[in-house]
Amino acid sequence: MTDSARYSLTDPSVPRTPPVPFTLQNSIWQVGILPSTGASIAFGRVRSRGGWADVLRPTPESAYGNPSACASFPLVPWSNRIKDAAFRFRGQEYALRPTSKDGAALHGVGRNFPWTVKFADSAHIVLRFDATEPWAQDTPINFPWPFCAQIIYRLDGERFSIDMAMRNAGDTPFPAGFGHHPYFVRALAGQEDTANLEIPCERHFPAKNAIPIGPPQPIPAHLDFRRLRALDDVAIDDNLTGRIPGRPVLIVYPRSDVALCMRMAPIFENIILFTPMEKPFFAVEPVTNANDGFNLYADGVPGSGVFVLDPGQSVRGAITLDVVRL
Repeated sequence: MTDSARYSLTDPSVPRTPPVPFTLQNSIWQVGILPSTGASIAFGRVRSRGGWADVLRPTPESAYGNPSACASFPLVPWSNRIKDAAFRFRGQEYALRPTSKDGAALHGVGRNFPWTVKFADSAHIVLRFDATEPWAQDTPINFPWPFCAQIIYRLDGERFSIDMAMRNAGDTPFPAGFGHHPYFVRALAGQEDTANLEIPCERHFPAKNAIPIGPPQPIPAHLDFRRLRALDDVAIDDNLTGRIPGRPVLIVYPRSDVALCMRMAPIFENIILFTPMEKPFFAVEPVTNANDGFNLYADGVPGSGVFVLDPGQSVRGAITLDVVRL
């Protein structure tokens, strides 16, 4: 039995133990997908001078069942934090289950459940999450409304793409957002090959403990990556916004032959930059909604990035990573 057939028969209510990545591969990319671990990515490698080189933070095999330890994972039906795990929508209060140490509801719910593989071959894989299926009726899903989501991971030459979509599967409107959480290696070919970064965003959300405290403001110097610059060993965990149309995110490893060019659909209004100190990785997260976006939306703060889905309505957006040879 092929890997794609085996995964297609997986019951989404029964995670695989241990999870086994489904590998997409061509002459440029090698990407491992973990359907039973929230449709997360186990590894992302590119062909380099010395063979395969990890550009996404590789997941230890022992952690293949933990989406937080993965190279990247989907964020749906919201991204980042909801302050105090509570929000308002159209005059009604909603309480969620806190899922982080600060009491917030963090990173949506999709990463915490198995996804069903609808199709897979060596170049792409189609995965779906459906909160209306029978298995979900007896499973607590930390969101008040039923929804469906789909991700298509695809390789096409130098390009690795992540095509995301979600649909309102209920009979009342709800607020939503989505994104992906890729971690990149800080250095590709030794410590002298630390990444240079360009993020074309002109504004940011001033925040306290990653929760916005006001509308977007002009970007300060320490967060200004509008021109390519070295990724210094400083701690950043900030919500950048005000994307400059037509300009991609660039990740350049200056001493190797590899750079990455990230583009995203306009619906991804926000980019989260996370650079923990003394760690061999950093994150550049394309997301639709801002941190605590549901409450920003309720308060009428511009730039929340939250969209409202009417019953049966769908939205979609794609993120692409192109390998650029220096």
